Amino acid sequence: MHPLFATRGVPGTHDVALGTSILDAFLRGTAARLPRFDKGRDERAPEGDWPLLPRGCDLLVWEGWCLGAPPQTDEALAAPVNAREREEDPQGIWRGCVNAQLAGPYRALFERMDLIAYLQAPSFETVFAWRRQQEEALRAARPDAPELMDEAALRRFIALYERLTRHMIAVMPSRADLTLALDAERRCRSVTRRG
Repeated sequence: MHPLFATRGVPGTHDVALGTSILDAFLRGTAARLPRFDKGRDERAPEGDWPLLPRGCDLLVWEGWCLGAPPQTDEALAAPVNAREREEDPQGIWRGCVNAQLAGPYRALFERMDLIAYLQAPSFETVFAWRRQQEEALRAARPDAPELMDEAALRRFIALYERLTRHMIAVMPSRADLTLALDAERRCRSVTRRG
């Protein structure tokens, strides 16, 4: 496996089978545990801390930054989008694997969603600012958390999400059932419904 997959969050690092089993339980009307992630430890919270999706639940809201993302074309994958891709994935192996995940298991899961709402950030730079705010909040809440990042580490981390985030900003408004365009303060500027 490519070393860039050691960092959580990009397609290929999620437990798609677990997601599928939770969706299956929801559709059957049976109970299921909903996983939680502890960003301060950079791993899943203990299963005993996962909330229970009750039997017969009528609505399941699924959230995730890459939810609904389509794969990119081979041409779009050819050139690195930043220094990290250029230096650590010069042959495009990692980005090709991420793309294959989007074209395969992720697509199969996304196609089962009844409605996809996309919260569209104004730019990738805004996404970075929001992630910095998240890191600052984590630092304030848990100053001893082992996975806290300084500015350089945060820039290195977020570089892994740049390609797909920019792709989604460009294509998701024409793919999502509902697009909520946000401003830099996370206020909704407009709502567009497809179809």
